[in-house]
Parts: sequence; C-alpha cells; structure tokens
Amino acid sequence: MSMSENSYKENGVTIEEKYHLEREKRFHNGGLSQYMTIEEAPSKFHSFQEDPWLDPQRVSDSFRSIIVSHQAGKSQTKSLSDSGVQKTKVLIQGCGFGGLLAGIHLIETNRFKPKDVVFVDNACGWGGTWYWNRFPGVMCDVESYIYLPLLEEMEYIPKHKYSYGEEIREYTEMMAKRWGLYDRAVWRTSLGGLKWNDESREWVAELSTRVRDGEDNREIKSNLRAQFVYAGTGSFNVPHLPRIPNIEDYSGQAFHTARWNFSITGGSQSNPSLHNLKTKSVGIIGTGATAVQAVPELAKWSGHLYVFQRTPSQVDIRGQHITDAGWFKSNVATTRGWQRLRTENFCAFMMNKHPQPVVNLVHDAWTNMASYRARSGGYDEVTLAKVGEYLEKLHAEDLPRSDRIRARVSEIVKDRQTAESLKAWYPGWCKRPAFHDDYLPTFNLPNVTLVDTDGRGIEGMTSRGPTVAGTEYPVDVLIFSTGFVSPTVGSVASRAGISVIGRGGKHYDKKIEERGVTTLHGVVSRDFPNLFFPGPYQAGFSANQTFLLNQMARHAAYMIGEAIKRAEKEGGHVDCVTVEPYEEAEEEWSMKVAGTAFKMAPLIGCTPSYITAEGEIEKPIPGIDPVKGARRSVWGKGVIDFVEFLEHWRTEGDMKGLEVSY
Repeated sequence: MSMSENSYKENGVTIEEKYHLEREKRFHNGGLSQYMTIEEAPSKFHSFQEDPWLDPQRVSDSFRSIIVSHQAGKSQTKSLSDSGVQKTKVLIQGCGFGGLLAGIHLIETNRFKPKDVVFVDNACGWGGTWYWNRFPGVMCDVESYIYLPLLEEMEYIPKHKYSYGEEIREYTEMMAKRWGLYDRAVWRTSLGGLKWNDESREWVAELSTRVRDGEDNREIKSNLRAQFVYAGTGSFNVPHLPRIPNIEDYSGQAFHTARWNFSITGGSQSNPSLHNLKTKSVGIIGTGATAVQAVPELAKWSGHLYVFQRTPSQVDIRGQHITDAGWFKSNVATTRGWQRLRTENFCAFMMNKHPQPVVNLVHDAWTNMASYRARSGGYDEVTLAKVGEYLEKLHAEDLPRSDRIRARVSEIVKDRQTAESLKAWYPGWCKRPAFHDDYLPTFNLPNVTLVDTDGRGIEGMTSRGPTVAGTEYPVDVLIFSTGFVSPTVGSVASRAGISVIGRGGKHYDKKIEERGVTTLHGVVSRDFPNLFFPGPYQAGFSANQTFLLNQMARHAAYMIGEAIKRAEKEGGHVDCVTVEPYEEAEEEWSMKVAGTAFKMAPLIGCTPSYITAEGEIEKPIPGIDPVKGARRSVWGKGVIDFVEFLEHWRTEGDMKGLEVSY
C-alpha cells in the first residue's frame, strides 16, 4: 500500500528523495527509442495516419484549381513559367495558427495580396492541430480570450472561457476568410524539400499531393517556385506509438487520439455520443493532457474503461464556463489593445514580474503557477553562480501548489489506492500541467479502472489486450493517447521531414550539426535567404503559444515588407529581394540566447516527458560542445521581454543585423 505524503515526512524521506525515486522508475524505458512513428510501426497501424476528416469537395487536385483561377486572371500562381514550374511570391507551409498568422501579417504590410500567397498542408482543411485533434472533450487549456489571436480585429466573442476544439477550428476558417486566404491552400500536400536557386533568387519546393478523382487515389509530385517561404509547421504534428512488445498481436479495434475514429466509437465531434461503446470494454493508453480530456467522455459511454497510466498528470481546477457577451464587453474587451494587455498580465503572473499587476485578469490555475517559468523563462535576475539559489526558490514556490494538487486527488477520489496512484511526484514544470473538473471524479465510477504501471509502462500485448505486471486486460477497443514526436529534438526542417538546401548547396541540418542552432531572433538564418520560421529555438516561449506565433509572424512579415519597401524606394528589382542575417549578427544573437540557457537548468532532474526528450537532454554527447546545446534554448528572460526586444528592434527601423539585397 502506498504511503501518504505525510508518512513520507514522518519516515524521514524528503520530497526530493521521493521525486528522485519516482523519476528513476521511468528512466529504464529507453528514452526516445521507446517510441516509434506510425511509419515505423507494423503495417497494421499505418492506417493511424490517414485523414478521417477528408472533405469530398477538397480532395481533387487543388493545385489544378489554383492554376485554373490564374488562367481566369484571379491568381498570381503561374502555371507556365519559363522553367515550366509553377511560381508564387509566398509559400507558407502549414494551415494552423502559425502559417495563417504569417499570411495575415504579410497582407497587412500592404505589399502582398491573397493571390500572392499559396499554403500547403497535408491536412484537408484549416486548423493545424485543431484540424487533426477532434477527440471528444478536446478543448484548449489556455483562456480563449488570450489564446484565439486577433479577437479584436475579428470582433469575435469566444463561446467559453476555454474554447472547445470545434470552435477553434471554425475560428481559423473565419480568419482565413476574413483576410481572403480561405481558398489559397493546396490540401493533402506535403513539402518534401526546399532548394535555393541563387541565380533566380528563389526557392524551389518539392511537393507531393495526394489526389482523388472519383475512386482513383494517386500521388502527384510537383515543384513550386517561391520568392519567400514561411515554415509554419506545428510542434505537435507527428503522432507516435510506444514500442510495446508484440504490439502487432492485438486483434481488436484500435486508433490514435490524433486521428479519432468515430466510426468505431460512434458519435462525432459535434455530437460526441459514443454509443458504439456501450457494450464494449475499452482501453486508453496514456494519461497526459489529451487523455485527461478524453477519459471523462469515454467513461460516459464505455461498458468498461481501463485507463493505463505510466506517469500521472498534475490535474488542477479548470473552472470552465460559458462566456456572457455583456460581461465580456464590460469586463474583458474594455479598451483598444485589450488582448495584448490581458496577455501581458497573464505572463506577468506566470513569469514572476515584480511588482505584480494589481489585478490578475485571467485569474486561473496557470496564473497561480509562477514556477512554470522554469520552462518558459522569466523576470528573475539570475547569474550562473546563483543557479542553485534559483532552483531552491522555484522548488519552494512549486511545492505548496503540488502539495495542494496531490491533496485534491485524495479529496476527490474515494478509493485510496487509486488516489495514491493518481498523485504526481515531480515539480509542476516537468510535464505540461493539466486542468480539468471531471477527470478525477471519473475514477469513482464503477465502470472505470485505473491500471497503474508504476512507471514501467505496458509490458506486452496479446491478441486480446495489454499486459501489466503479468495480468492481461482484454479490451474490444484500444485507444493510443501516446502523444507526438518531441518538439525538443531535431530541427524545424527535420521534424517536418523537409530537406533544406540553401546557398552553395549548404544543408540546414548540417549547419545546426556543425555550429548549433544559429539564427537571428529565432526567425531567419544565414545562407538560407527568404526562409522564415516561428522558432521554437532561440525565441520566446509561453504556455499561450499562439501569442508567440502571432509575434513571430508579425516580425517575419516586417522583415519582408521593409526589404521590399527599400527596393521600391531605391529602384531595385522587387522580385529579386533577398533577406538574411549577417553571420556576425546571428552568432551574436545565438550566444545571447545561450547566455540565458542556464535558466532552463530546472529541467535537469525532471521526470521524463516530451519536454525533456524523455530524459535525453541530460545525456552528455561525446565530442559535442555543451554550448551547442545551450543555443537550442528559448529566450531565458521570458516571452514578454523577447517580444519587447523585437518591437524595439523594429522601432529602430534600420533592420540591424540583416543583409538586404535586390
């Protein structure tokens, strides 16, 4: 029987020792190698990466549609260039918030029109992660009033304090329509490679489009020339599976939460009545942020639900409620620029700004978690010599919160053994915290069983279901809520499966291998002109990631717009404009970032998760300069300081550190 937190103290075991004990249980699993992508999995699982949301109106050759509109005089996408390759001014990879905001801010420069922009995405609609993730109960864990970007410009009032996935996806469509971008996407299209042509001063993109004409499915390879490219691919876009021994032996129905299969469960995103599960035994593997939202919905409908847990999440109060329009207008949208002010207020409480604002505007569990700055950076003045004191300070701040959350488990979950298993023994910053009002009460239901693996994970699979500690758990339906390839490994290009070859045949990933991550402001890199990306390395970081995506898109659009403005002013050739940082400037910025990386020291010693690349960030790599690792960090002073730095740089107006030619 597990001991309570108080008995640990009584027996002389410190909280640090308990954290260490629980962490060590989870280090035997092989780090990142314990997972495999869907492509690496046995062939029976390859269907997990198929698109369940295909729109029959969008699965024909969308490239052809854009070309046809050009021939009607509506598009700048050229079907017959001198080289026989289509051409556009701007190519944007990704139709989630990252890519969409880039397109919007480029239009806002008044240097581009919607017809100048082409988006590519392997999905079949707008939304990015919100296109793919439609599992029952899906919602954003950040307040919608600051998460949904450009609310003021859209004059939109979110339906709830925390928006559900369907509303967010529909909101991206509304944004795309508002700025005339809705029909500028080439769907079901992957960007496989980018190669710079120095003679024509443009990128040549290698594209692969899956096309359906009637019953005929085929893949079309094509090239697209683009003067500017924005790599707006998301951080969580490649689902993966655990390498469970004999996983291929399972003979029941199965799917991944990132491709929820309503044909198996019944229902839909709009009507999540999972009626097909009423007589079924269902298993869900994983208890991270996705499972915390899906489990309560599954429990409502499943004949019996088994929840397989390796590491429990910290689950705090959500406090969801419907947005009253009158209240919103009189309490939230009270002044011009209210969303930026509210976002800064949110960050001030999370990043330990002193003095703190008088009023906590968002006032939720996030803003009562200042210790999260261990991951995001913050306002603390920390020197390398005082990192130890900084760590002690963070632990002292986090412990009362973590104690309260563990106590909350005991207060809600009636079965003591289950309650003890649901308690998270690690600092709050080590995993993405969860917030939900119904997750913990679910374990009081008679049709729900928690199968705690005590950190070891699923030990094997039979034809009937998972085995844990020698016990087989037969299930009719098995759901993998096992997350995505960690965004902390590889580069923006390699994680998206893109080969990027810049000036002089230089490979982007090779540059990182030789020098470490090297950028100016996390958005552009030498020898890869006119290629822009929204971090995540060497940029700010926030629990509210759309705020950063908006700022990075605005920054890249400013660089491009100002470069074109210069060319126009000086009589240069606008179609030949290139932008890239000077080598000295990007090296200076990279070392600035590395100089704040020690603020991320609290991640060392964490329980393994995607945040720490399953613990691999702690492993020394023979022959590798540790400074290279530090250059992969985020801006250690916090996202608001980062954004203010970018705004000051733009205000100076001289494009310092950038080489602009035309």
